[in-house]
Amino acid sequence: MSLLGALPARFRRERVLIVGCGDVGLRAARALGGGERVRLLALTSSPARGPALRAQGITPLQGDLDDPRSLRRLAGLATRVLHLAPPPSGELADWRLDPRTRALARALAQRSLPVALVYGSTTGVYGDRQGRWTDEATPVQPLTPRAWRRVDAEAMLHWLGRATGVRTTALRIPGIYAPDREGGTPRERLQRGTPVLRAEDDVYTNHIHADDLARACVLALWRGRPQRNVNVVDDTELRMGDYFDLAADLYGLPRPLRVARDAAGDALPLVLLSFMSESRRLHNRRMKEELRLRLRHPTVAEGLRPSA
Repeated sequence: MSLLGALPARFRRERVLIVGCGDVGLRAARALGGGERVRLLALTSSPARGPALRAQGITPLQGDLDDPRSLRRLAGLATRVLHLAPPPSGELADWRLDPRTRALARALAQRSLPVALVYGSTTGVYGDRQGRWTDEATPVQPLTPRAWRRVDAEAMLHWLGRATGVRTTALRIPGIYAPDREGGTPRERLQRGTPVLRAEDDVYTNHIHADDLARACVLALWRGRPQRNVNVVDDTELRMGDYFDLAADLYGLPRPLRVARDAAGDALPLVLLSFMSESRRLHNRRMKEELRLRLRHPTVAEGLRPSA
């Protein structure tokens, strides 16, 4: 009798644990067959989410990344892990570290480890590239606390992979959009009349449709190379103002006002200004060649349409 045949029935299927099962996590669960092809598990700190997760074919597991003791039950449970939880945004003892990812890594290391661990990072780890083309070999240069914490999370998981043989993949993700995602298009911002930078001050921006991102997450669980970083971006090459002009035309709304950078501080919130201080264009060759992802929404021109 094979070892697989000797296992209890509940352990014969692949068991995929989703940590941070929000919009993208749920899309990934649907891409995995809604629990029909693999057993789906999701860590949640909210008991109220249980019925909604079960309705999607996902078994909820009570736990909180901010309470390491609650993560003990995760040890040895999953064969593959998709980690999409963001770092904490509040005050930390060391603002450069991600204690949530560190707690998850320690919990997983207590028993038999998963075969693969995929982490949803950010393209913000590259910092400001002044519009230059950027691939995964480009050294990271984070400029914000949130980007520093993502760098820490990537390093922590890749260290775990090197030390134990777990195949870790960090997906570096830009702006996520989708017409059926809450706040997933520029429509509301256009309706508010929020301005954008004038052409001579504008920055390049990068995008991925939420469904394409979910498919990339699933492919990385099986096809990701060991200790690998992968840019998950579409083929769009647009400056931010042109992106909003395109969206305005698609939705039949007025194009936004253009302002100079030195006047933007009076018209834009600080969070938005921070995104406008970084400019980069990203290669996606690894995504296409290694994960073999074929984009269903190659550019925002296709993906922003309501029919998409």
